[in-house]
Amino acid sequence: MKNIDRRHWLKTVGLSSGFAILGPLDTIARDFEARPFKVNGMVKLNSNENPFGPSKEVRAAITQSFDVACRYPFKALSELVEMIAEKEGVSKNHIVVTGGSTEGLHATGLTYGLGGRELIAADPTFQAMLRYAENFGAHVHRVPVNANMEHDLEAMSKRVNNKTGLIFICNPNNPTGTLLNKSELSDFCTSMDNKAMIFSDEAYYDFITEPEYPSMVELVKKGRNIIVSKTFSKVYGMAGLRIGYLVARPDIADRLKSSVMANTNILAIEAAKMALKDDDFYKFSLIKNTEAKNYLYRNFSEMGLEYIPSHTNFVFFKTGMDIREVNAAMKKENVLIGRPFPPMYNWARISTGTMQEMEVFIQALKKVMA
Repeated sequence: MKNIDRRHWLKTVGLSSGFAILGPLDTIARDFEARPFKVNGMVKLNSNENPFGPSKEVRAAITQSFDVACRYPFKALSELVEMIAEKEGVSKNHIVVTGGSTEGLHATGLTYGLGGRELIAADPTFQAMLRYAENFGAHVHRVPVNANMEHDLEAMSKRVNNKTGLIFICNPNNPTGTLLNKSELSDFCTSMDNKAMIFSDEAYYDFITEPEYPSMVELVKKGRNIIVSKTFSKVYGMAGLRIGYLVARPDIADRLKSSVMANTNILAIEAAKMALKDDDFYKFSLIKNTEAKNYLYRNFSEMGLEYIPSHTNFVFFKTGMDIREVNAAMKKENVLIGRPFPPMYNWARISTGTMQEMEVFIQALKKVMA
């Protein structure tokens, strides 16, 4: 879905104010009613996956691509790059397609962490890039989030020195679900990108319900030292297909391509091409995600549990109990929830799922908390 169309739709549907009526998207909802909601007997709410995807159209595209699975995907990949470039409003030389956005994180961590370089990131945040860079000798400055569970940009800026290779910003942040003020984020990026590369992880950007909230791709277009990562895993429901991409200035993109090791495949490429065309499923995913979050908010409030309003497809809430104990107890109830995010051991991350999954989760949580 193109960014300008997305903004218009968000203004029209008003997701931030509550659950929107599905209307013509009811046919998509019926397509999922017969699907099993348990994975190996478990309600799986621990990995921020979209339980509704891939869409019917994407599944058809995957099936139809089997006949060319014996061929290398060069032409199809070129077509996908063109589609992504059009969506993001950049040239194809700005795009690096990777085997999941995590591979883009790894490639960037390797590129800007070698040679004893340093990285700066919030704590807690998504660790894939940081741990990978550490494996190759980089040092990571982990800066605690502020009282609002947001990136402390001022404290992060004070960690910058002549060894800093990259500043990692996951926005919205995983696991807190918080979103940075758009003006503060833009000011930070434009004031710091002459000192270090800025990486904006936008895996959850699609779930932001503020119509005018910008992607940092807008700064990439201005030639800034910014790298943006996006994925087909979340809103498009394609986590198992492993396909994502980076957007960066062409000279930076070329440098990143040399560090990419995990390329994607023809099935994922054809699926991604169809996903970009399937606006109905995109809208359906956002609507159902909002419905699930509102259900969680109501129940957390009734249970007296503190939570962070989320701009993602998960909610971070305070259990008041060690998350390792909560995880074990929930597993006995056949529900999987998020892993520990030190140092916040009395907080838990719960992914949104179908309403059936949400109801099972709340029943199990009430039993465990009691």
